[in-house]
Amino acid sequence: MNQSHSNEENLQRGLKNRHIQLIAIGGAIGTGLFFGAGKSIQLAGPSLMLTYLIVGVALFFVMRALGELILYKPTSGSFSDYAEELIGPWAGFITGWTYWFTWIATGIAEITAVGIYVKYWFPDVPQWIPALACVIVLFLINIATVKAFGEMEFWFAMIKIIAILALIVLGLVIIFTGFGNHGHPTGFSNLYKHNGFFPHGISGFLLAFQMAVFSFVGVELVGVTAGEAENPNKTIPKAVNNILIRILIFYIGALLIIMSIFPWDKVSPDSSPFVTVFSQIGIPAAAGIINFVVLTSAASSCNSGLFSTSRMLYSLAQNGQAPKTLSKLSERKVPAFALIVSTLALLIGVLLNYLLPDMVFTIVTSVATICFIWAWSIILISHMLFRRKMPEEARKIHFRMPLTPVMNWVVLGFFVAVIIILGFDFVTRISLFVTPVWFAILIIAYFMMKHKKRAS
Repeated sequence: MNQSHSNEENLQRGLKNRHIQLIAIGGAIGTGLFFGAGKSIQLAGPSLMLTYLIVGVALFFVMRALGELILYKPTSGSFSDYAEELIGPWAGFITGWTYWFTWIATGIAEITAVGIYVKYWFPDVPQWIPALACVIVLFLINIATVKAFGEMEFWFAMIKIIAILALIVLGLVIIFTGFGNHGHPTGFSNLYKHNGFFPHGISGFLLAFQMAVFSFVGVELVGVTAGEAENPNKTIPKAVNNILIRILIFYIGALLIIMSIFPWDKVSPDSSPFVTVFSQIGIPAAAGIINFVVLTSAASSCNSGLFSTSRMLYSLAQNGQAPKTLSKLSERKVPAFALIVSTLALLIGVLLNYLLPDMVFTIVTSVATICFIWAWSIILISHMLFRRKMPEEARKIHFRMPLTPVMNWVVLGFFVAVIIILGFDFVTRISLFVTPVWFAILIIAYFMMKHKKRAS
């Protein structure tokens, strides 16, 4: 592990504080909010805000645990390296490859989304063409320099933030002045009218957790960027601590506005509720504006995925758990070979989505949810072992996770509950059959690798 850590110092530390902060925000705002909120509102009604708050608090503790580990040792492999060092080589191997697979799966869904969103303006263009163009452009950005990645993600995140803040400000105007609503202030009565705060009872509230959890995928990207942050001791604590505030503002704030302006049962599950709000105040180009925002959000997620998967392959290669070629850096200190492999995997996804668009999207998004839960759980377990095995090192760190180990176990229990909830819906139940196959492949691959090392 020490060798790996020293080698990783060769990565270009080109991510500045503003890059880290915006990557943290962008990672916490996914297409689940822009595109999936309509369906979630139909499931849970106003109680969806409580769903997001619970998931947000759980992930805040996950990020505090990760933040403490990062300050112990900033690496580009992040939780994969911590899993190997603190749990065992098998945990590092499975976590690293699972995280890679998860972001490839998410990337496949996102580039397909890009293709669908572009068809809004150019309906005759086959959706695989913009999907392919997206992969090529993002590859060229990532192969250039880490700073180029940081700049692109900075502006992608900025577009998301501006769109949500615009929604909140305009929504408050409608709520208190009645602008765009024939001069009648809507107030907040829609939050408790129409069958109350839990209109579908506890079942609707629970079923909304899957989409809420998927909406937060990428929040852990702060950890992956740590190996290339200019000043991790300063930027990481600030980015992690602000996550809960951002969740309250961007997720719960946006949902509060949407469901205050419109009765929850009037929100369409098949379109973005953002479009509805902008249309309500008489902006004719509302659908086009939001389509552009969702397009950049999907591209942003894919951009983050390409970055994180290449760094994870680089780290696995450094630790002897992937071909050594993947640990080679370009002249600009970018893991070029690892980046190329991840890009090729995404190109296979373009083909799969062209052939079986509906099936692939359903499977990869539900599988991604379980795999991200695995990564987040590994962070919590590694953190507990870090405190137990290295008490002196832990005491030196000024940025410590509160309420350890109680909150570690509470959040782990919550993740188990979310996986159980997946079994209650036919669509998400697919992941409970597909994901074990992936883990079985990894276990076989790990033992084959160990046997090969012993033989040599």
